[in-house]
Parts: sequence; C-alpha cells; structure tokens
Amino acid sequence: MALSTDEANRFAVLLEEKQDALIAAWNEQIVRTLRGRLSHAELQRQTSELRKGFHQALAADARTLNDEAAAELRAQLSELSASRARQGFTATETAVSVFGLKEALPTVLDQGAVDSVTLRDYVAFSAFVDAAALFTFDSYVRAREALIADQAEQLLELSTPVVKLWEGVVAVPLVGTLDSARAQVVMERLLQTLVDTGSPYAIIDITGVPAVDTQVAQHILKTVVAARLMGADCIISGIRPQIAQTIVALGIEFGDIATKASLADALRYVISRTRRER
Repeated sequence: MALSTDEANRFAVLLEEKQDALIAAWNEQIVRTLRGRLSHAELQRQTSELRKGFHQALAADARTLNDEAAAELRAQLSELSASRARQGFTATETAVSVFGLKEALPTVLDQGAVDSVTLRDYVAFSAFVDAAALFTFDSYVRAREALIADQAEQLLELSTPVVKLWEGVVAVPLVGTLDSARAQVVMERLLQTLVDTGSPYAIIDITGVPAVDTQVAQHILKTVVAARLMGADCIISGIRPQIAQTIVALGIEFGDIATKASLADALRYVISRTRRER
C-alpha cells in the first residue's frame, strides 16, 4: 500500500512538529521489550535518528519504502539490524524497535478530531511503518546468517591448527569428523605452513578422529599428495587398533605413506630420519 503525496506530506509534518512527544512514546514502547538491555541514551539516539530518517524520506515524497527517496532510511534500518544482531538481540526485539513508532502514533495524532481523514492517515502511516519493520526483520536475518557463517569459518580454522613440533617438523592434530570443507582448510593451512617454515616433514595426527571411512581416507591421501608436491613427506599418526581394522576391512591403501600408532612415535621416526640425513 503506497502513501499518497498528501499523506506522505502530513506524515512528514507530524514527525517534525510532534517529534518530542513521538520519541517519548516510541521509547516507552521499545523499553517494554528490551528489558534494560540498551541504555536510555543509546535508545534515545537510535529513535531520534530513525525519526529523522523517516522524516527525510517522507519529505522527499517517498510513498513506499522501496522508493529511491527512502534509500537512506533503508540504510539506517539495515545498520540497526546489523548492530542488534552483533549485540545478541532477537529478530523480534529488533523489529519491535520499528513497530514501536506505529504504536506511538495515536498519542500524537489530533485526538480531538478523530474524523475519516485522521483514520485514513493512521492506516496509511501504519502500513508504511509495517513495511519498514518487516524490512528490518529481513535485514536482521541476513545479518545474523552472515555473522553465523563468519563464526563457523573462524571455528573451522581454530579446529585445524598447524603446530611446529621440531625444527623442520610440523603437525596437524585432527579432532572430530573430517568432511570436505574441513579437509580443504586442513590442506590449505598445511601447505601454507610448509611454505612459511620450509619444513620437509609433516605429521597428520588422527588420534582425535572417531572413525576413518573411505571418504576420510581420501581426504587424508589428497592432503599427503599435495604436501609431497610441495616437497614435504607426510607421516600419519594415531592409527589405533580399531581404526587399523576398519582400514583393512575397507581395503584402503596408504601405499608408501609412513603410519604410526601415536604422535610420539611419529616424531621419533621423523627425528631419526633427519639425523640419518645429516
């Protein structure tokens, strides 16, 4: 539902002339949902800026939220959503911060002249605010999804550390399931560390991997091949009896790749090789 030019103008005038009373009533509506999680000064700043954004959009004859004249208002709403998502507010709490304007409108409309024009204005104004609140809700969801994706990527990187154990020896201690996405991160970080340190040996420790199936074995083999192309030999450690039996049962061949029962065994093996090479 689009505002008419006259309705947009009347809404803009109302936002400007009744701004103090409107912001006070607006804040009162929001405070009920935020339960003290936002300071009064910050809330006052946000509602004041949003009021200004609504006023500027309507004064520029924005009849719907999608109009070019409402671009700055949309940017404000998106920034509010992103900020609330980072602060841990819910989507509902964020949208209510805009819906509160709709609830505050009756307090500043001319109570002494509740005629058909006033009622039509309220309906039209409410529809515009509803559209803004829904836009805020959608923006919050997108911002939250992006935040979760970033956090998942950071956790993925933290879960695949590459550790320097000895001069010329690095290790990748794997814990948990090794899927395609994580295997790619392991390979990239291992190869980069080999380049940075010039290490000729890499130990891939699978002690913390609960089970090794064909897919996990393929990921490990690809990582070993990639490391060899960089001039480094890989040793696989953490081959427990159960995993050894599974590997044999699946017919998985590690070829000439050295395997050891523990990380300590793998490190001793590498140190003995480096001593022989000197």
